[in-house]
Amino acid sequence: MRLRYASVALVVAGTVACPGPDLLGNGGLNIGHSGGGTSELLAFRVQPSSVTEGSIMTPAVQVQVQDTLGNVDSSFTASVTVAIGTNSVGGRLSGTTSVAPVNGVALFGNLIIDKAGTGYTLTASALGATGATSASFEVSAATP
Repeated sequence: MRLRYASVALVVAGTVACPGPDLLGNGGLNIGHSGGGTSELLAFRVQPSSVTEGSIMTPAVQVQVQDTLGNVDSSFTASVTVAIGTNSVGGRLSGTTSVAPVNGVALFGNLIIDKAGTGYTLTASALGATGATSASFEVSAATP
């Protein structure tokens, strides 16, 4: 009779000490895994800085794909897309606005905004990554 109680006690102790994913409520421990869902983050590596209306932004805007620890994720392959975030004057963004990252960095080498104004921002997005917003910048009027 005592052997049966000892077996039940071992099963209960094992269940409490090693809960399954349903008991943890987070999909398990995932040892060696960076987490589920969206684990990559986008960050502006090179912010828009010298911008004149109708001219290519220099230096080229760069968006970096990072893991949750801030390391470059060179295996990320989904295209990164940039768009105007804040736009108080109705400017339009042109150039190549969606590119695949190379070694974790998306390079936007020919972006142009067509109207002068202050307070512009760019946004970056990609499937499977948390988006980012650039620092605020000014687009200067072109000199004749």
